[in-house]
Amino acid sequence: MKQKLSAGIIVLASALFASAALASGGGNSTGVAPLGSEKDATATTIKVNEDLLKALPFSDTQDFKDAQKGFIETGDLEIKDASGKVVWSTKKFAFLQDLKKKAPATVNPSLWRQMLLTNLTGLFKVDEHTYQVRNYDLSNITFIEGKSGVIVMDPLVSAETAKAALELYYKHRPKKPVKAVIYTHSHVDHFGGVRGVVDEADVKSGKVKIFAPEGFVENAIAENVMAGNAMSRRASYMYGNVLPQSEIGNVGAGLGSTTSAGNVTLIVPTDIISKAWEDHVIDGLHFEFQLTPNTEAPSEMHFYIKEYKALCAAENVSHTMHNLYSLRGAKVRDSKAWAKHVDDSIVKWGDEAQVLYGPHHWPTWGNDRIKKHLAKTRDTYKYLHDQVLRLANHGYTINEVGDMVRLPKSLEQNWASHGYYGSISHNARAVYNFYLGYFDGNPSHLHPLPPEAGSKKYVEYMGGAKHVIEMAKKDYARGEYRWVAEALDHVVFADPNNQEAKDLLADALEQLGYVAESGPWRNFYLSGARELREGVKPAATPNTASPDVVQNMPIEMMLDFMAVRLNPKKAAGKKLKINFNFTDVDELYTVFLENSTLNNRRGNEDDADTTITTTRVTLNEIMLGKTKVEDALKNGAIKVTGTKGKFNELKGMLDDFEFWFNIVTP
Repeated sequence: MKQKLSAGIIVLASALFASAALASGGGNSTGVAPLGSEKDATATTIKVNEDLLKALPFSDTQDFKDAQKGFIETGDLEIKDASGKVVWSTKKFAFLQDLKKKAPATVNPSLWRQMLLTNLTGLFKVDEHTYQVRNYDLSNITFIEGKSGVIVMDPLVSAETAKAALELYYKHRPKKPVKAVIYTHSHVDHFGGVRGVVDEADVKSGKVKIFAPEGFVENAIAENVMAGNAMSRRASYMYGNVLPQSEIGNVGAGLGSTTSAGNVTLIVPTDIISKAWEDHVIDGLHFEFQLTPNTEAPSEMHFYIKEYKALCAAENVSHTMHNLYSLRGAKVRDSKAWAKHVDDSIVKWGDEAQVLYGPHHWPTWGNDRIKKHLAKTRDTYKYLHDQVLRLANHGYTINEVGDMVRLPKSLEQNWASHGYYGSISHNARAVYNFYLGYFDGNPSHLHPLPPEAGSKKYVEYMGGAKHVIEMAKKDYARGEYRWVAEALDHVVFADPNNQEAKDLLADALEQLGYVAESGPWRNFYLSGARELREGVKPAATPNTASPDVVQNMPIEMMLDFMAVRLNPKKAAGKKLKINFNFTDVDELYTVFLENSTLNNRRGNEDDADTTITTTRVTLNEIMLGKTKVEDALKNGAIKVTGTKGKFNELKGMLDDFEFWFNIVTP
């Protein structure tokens, strides 16, 4: 079962050459109903989780003290948009709100502990001049009180949640104006709610400044464009969008509960931090900025407020091992650079800082504890980097290092080094991939058969589907879930109609989910199990298709993405050249097709077949589904000169992407 993608930047880019207006997206779904077909934890799963209770320092309760420190008020349990639709709810995770509740057998107790902490909701006092609203979205929003107003750091995913957080802050603090906004990095949960806290007119007039690291706008938009359809679909697994919130379903993502589903907005920064170290006075406070590119985000920065002795290390230092590679799909991150930037922060501010806070989780207080936290974070990423390369230089391969690397005891006993969001296994493989790529050097793996063809041969060699299922049942009873999943995956890809194989594979994935410490791993396993049993069914997914994102999307990026959509069979043997003239922004482009390849360059060319004259405003309206291409042609918003029909000819060569494509079946 498939549904055309309509949520996300990817669709907006494709709408430039789509004849139909955008339909409502997956993000408008009302939610996920329980299946009733989930299984209990097996004896093997129960033992794995019980053993973990003995291995980890659960008697250490410092994080619970820190996470509750400074609590003022919970605030809204549900946040709605202008139409009355709920875009954020902590009620769905009510089963996690008793801090003394022991982990059920169906949840890794370390992950359960983490989600109890991240589900603490409301306004918290960080210090005399700094406040945070936590668990109003995937991330935190921070309010820093300056001399005459408020500086807002990382205004969440949605305007609705950011607005509600600001109102909660004002309920307990003086209602001083917002003087500045800081985007610590280029991920959507750190800028998407900006219109909930400031008016763009105040930004344009100079009343409000917005600070961001170099490369912010490009990276904020680009990451989700070129591979955005696949990335967004995989994100529906990563954040458990297809799962019910429950002890046998979605318990959160380790970094936070989940993402809100409100209006994603963007206001372009007014001040870009472009130097490695840069000082600014913002509303009377002395900020020292540190650029940390190619860490948790390609565009990211830390900052220190001298007057408050307060350090923010963005998302590079939190209470989890983060992703060196995101399971939704993203470029691999540089673990050595990550560790180095954290160490630079230690050298610069380590002897001064009295409070460390960030856009996720809870703060750390006290200089000694801050230095230890920073050092262990640094060493977690550096250890992974060094040990993977050590093993790789011994000849071990990408999948071997994922199973071989283990943290030393000093880091294993450090809660913040645990993989609630990332994991040792996939981060180790990410380091290998960063340096050596996906190929492990074995020529037998150089050109494998594609999954369906290869699976049919595997099953044939293994004695047929019936034999494999019988063997898998025995291994399942022995708790060998990883192997059962690997073996039955071949049966399912050889014959996707074999429901017995799909059900047993679902059972194995489910047990793997129940013991996973990483929130995304759990969500992937349980999402796969659900779809094996019930098929692919659309569910609520974040909708990043906002006007702000569209309006700030470079035209060249849209044209580049158009080339990604080109179907080479439809374009075979064809040549054309089309000029684009965007009169309101004075930008000229030419796209040209030959060799089944679509290129673009700046400027118009005299030998173009067709020239299309329009405005960026019209383009935005087409992309947002407010105007159809045909209507724009009729009313003159789009004018075409030269050979008629070339525009439609090119449109006919472009693929439309399906969002709800299969993942666990062919």
